[in-house]
Amino acid sequence: MTSVETAVEAARVGAKILLSYWETLNKLDADTKARNDWVSNADRESESAIIEFLQNACPGDSCLGEESGTVPGRAGARRLWIIDPLDGTSNYLQHFPFWSISIALRVDSEVVAGVIYEPLRDQWFAAEKGAGAFRNGERIHVSDHQGIEGSFLATGFPFRAQKHVATYCSVFQEVISAAKGVRRAGSAALDLAYTAAGIFDGFFELHLAPWDIAAGALLVREAGGIVTDFSGGERFWDRGNIIGACSGVHGDLLGIVARHTSETELDR
Repeated sequence: MTSVETAVEAARVGAKILLSYWETLNKLDADTKARNDWVSNADRESESAIIEFLQNACPGDSCLGEESGTVPGRAGARRLWIIDPLDGTSNYLQHFPFWSISIALRVDSEVVAGVIYEPLRDQWFAAEKGAGAFRNGERIHVSDHQGIEGSFLATGFPFRAQKHVATYCSVFQEVISAAKGVRRAGSAALDLAYTAAGIFDGFFELHLAPWDIAAGALLVREAGGIVTDFSGGERFWDRGNIIGACSGVHGDLLGIVARHTSETELDR
């Protein structure tokens, strides 16, 4: 199997578990990892099953999961699977139907394959480095919107980074003065996938984790978009502050952010 095919099969394994729990679990069945951050048996079992599948399919590879942390492979392993077994846990527990599974493969320091699966709609987003981005087998491309004026955007609120709320709100206020609409749906992986497909013209959020963005960032880039941190660089991998969009919208978002903050001011 190719890396994308392996990720797809692994996501199927996790999805089977998530669907078996869907609308039977709620927030009372979950544990609190941190303020406004939940984990349930669905998250844990999905991740365990995905990691087990990947270890069997790709012996020696390492894994990085949201719930398990790093699961080392053989000594000197260059391949690392980055896994979010349930992106949108709060949505899932509240029975809000917007959640996904995200799996990416990083070789050395470069993400080379990524899959985001939306089980409730049986919708697959997949990308391989240098080969383009696809939704259910059909090639996708970011939108051709020319700027933030009249754009349709996605974002996420920094509910786990309260010290940045005021900064975020200042950026948000300027964004909504120009955009046609801004949606906060609650799954960063799907927001990036929808941006790659041209549904959203762009996405911005801060304080995300690698498993939130690894597959989605590759999708946007392979779909012809631009992905950077809040200062136009590559530090979104380490710091979690990300802008992903078509070229014109990305430039405008970067300019708006620069008027209010920068990567040097947004420490993790």
